[in-house]
Amino acid sequence: MRKFILRRLLLGVIVLFGVALITFFVARVVPSDPAAKWAGPRATPEQIAKARLELGLDKPLIVQFGKYLVDLVSGNLGYSLRTHRPVTLELMESLPATVELVLISTFAAVFVGIPLGVISAKQKDRLVDHLSRLFSIGVVSLPTFWIGLILQLVFFRMLGLFPMGGQLSTEIKITMEIPRITGFLMLDSLITGNFRIFVDALWHLVLPGITIGLYPVGLVARMTRSALLEILSEDYITAARSYGLKERVVLWSYALKNSIGPTSTVVALSIGYTLVNTFLTESIFTWPGIGSYIATAVIGLDYPAIMGVTIFSAFSYVILNLIADIIIALDPRVRT
Repeated sequence: MRKFILRRLLLGVIVLFGVALITFFVARVVPSDPAAKWAGPRATPEQIAKARLELGLDKPLIVQFGKYLVDLVSGNLGYSLRTHRPVTLELMESLPATVELVLISTFAAVFVGIPLGVISAKQKDRLVDHLSRLFSIGVVSLPTFWIGLILQLVFFRMLGLFPMGGQLSTEIKITMEIPRITGFLMLDSLITGNFRIFVDALWHLVLPGITIGLYPVGLVARMTRSALLEILSEDYITAARSYGLKERVVLWSYALKNSIGPTSTVVALSIGYTLVNTFLTESIFTWPGIGSYIATAVIGLDYPAIMGVTIFSAFSYVILNLIADIIIALDPRVRT
């Protein structure tokens, strides 16, 4: 297992190096002057030249790339051209709001997607199976922004059940002090006993949580169904049934356990996908997370911020994929 993990870590380092190499040189090829953006819209040529020296843009590309790699190893993602603040700090400020959405989608994938896939495989070619497949294919195929807009139209505009967007209502922001302890709004409100803030934040989380959670639910349900259908035809499943074991035990204890490999991979990758692809959902619901941060960076051509989010997303994918590989490798046949 140790060799298996080390091999995967080495491959992950190679992937991260490739991502860093591509993002660095693409940012240098794009026709834009980072020094001018750093100095400001009304900067003089002397101020721009000073900013170029300050940012190290006067040095050869290979020297700049070497410094960039050293900074990445130390956790320094550079400084935003727009705010002049460390990109790492800004990411940490935006991350908790996005993680709340990711947790919703992960719980939905595990506690809705997997049971849905199991039921669909058990009821193969029956009405329940057809409805489950229709739902899974539908939520995977529909654009996320369209789902978000429809939810706003129905539950805010027509029914008035949920707020249109934001993390908190305007009344709460004006009349109450927002707790800032861990950065996770709902957790902080529970720690400080502000249950009114907790309920309001939870109410605002419903629509974006559903929007972001439908895709992983459909994906995990389809993968679980496919894996289970293959396993249910194995000889050991037939033997377990012939021993008189209850169908529930055979299905949930024997078959599902052996299908957890591909399912865990899909869950891990869907977490990574959700973590770095929430900008449409966050833009629609004005959610203050990484998606909104990267959207603002792209509009303002803030290359250090764009590169920082890219490196962060690649690192997230590598770690999540490593976790999925370790779960799969618990089966000795895979390690062999």
